[in-house]
Amino acid sequence: MTKKNSKAKTKETNDLVPPNGDNKVLLHSCCAPCAGDLMELMVEAGIDLTIFFYNPNIHPKKEYEIRKNENIRFAEKMGIDFVDADYDVQNWFSRAKGMEFEPERGVRCTMCFDMRFERTALYAYENGFKTITSSLGISRWKNMDQINDCGERAASHYPDVEYWTYNWRKNGGGARMYEIAKRENFYQQQYCGCIYSLRDTNDWRESKGRDKIEIGETFYEEKLSIPKSEEASNADLNKHKNDFLSYKYGQS
Repeated sequence: MTKKNSKAKTKETNDLVPPNGDNKVLLHSCCAPCAGDLMELMVEAGIDLTIFFYNPNIHPKKEYEIRKNENIRFAEKMGIDFVDADYDVQNWFSRAKGMEFEPERGVRCTMCFDMRFERTALYAYENGFKTITSSLGISRWKNMDQINDCGERAASHYPDVEYWTYNWRKNGGGARMYEIAKRENFYQQQYCGCIYSLRDTNDWRESKGRDKIEIGETFYEEKLSIPKSEEASNADLNKHKNDFLSYKYGQS
């Protein structure tokens, strides 16, 4: 970890206090690369953390199992409890019906976040957690306001359960996410997770003359080139994201 990111991490750890004055947090994790920095930060801050893995959107099953097992591997390494919820993929497809061609960050994504957070909030309520949060918000592919709205809506159905709208991207969180993924040699997924994201990403790759995604083939490694600064990382990622969205949906 760079000296700059190490200092930022120390500051963030010192400032990390869950809402409700409670030290027990249920973290909905979408994948190990996105959750890695959150897990390290909360453990170092002395937070009693449990991982909740409920992601019925991930398809095909091979991709789902790889992402889940990578998350289990890191949770075991850190001594963090891990809750493996049902795959529930048919329920997800039922709720996504009619939204198959909705754009990224649109109503299908809202449905997907709602579904995952509804189950997270229910588990929290039934098992004595007052605070839930998610690794989804650290990704710059996602709309943080959209994610927070869904998390708060799910939590509002249960007394004493609150969604923690912490900005996990700040103080170098995005850069540390890649550093940890590289250090741990995590599986590097090439699309968001759902079959429609896989379809659209492959369409975009084909338009750029690139090969289609091969499930289970790409891992972060020490030879992976990480941008020297978070600003550079953000610029590269935003260009890639905007190129993709402009191609598929005419958005920027």
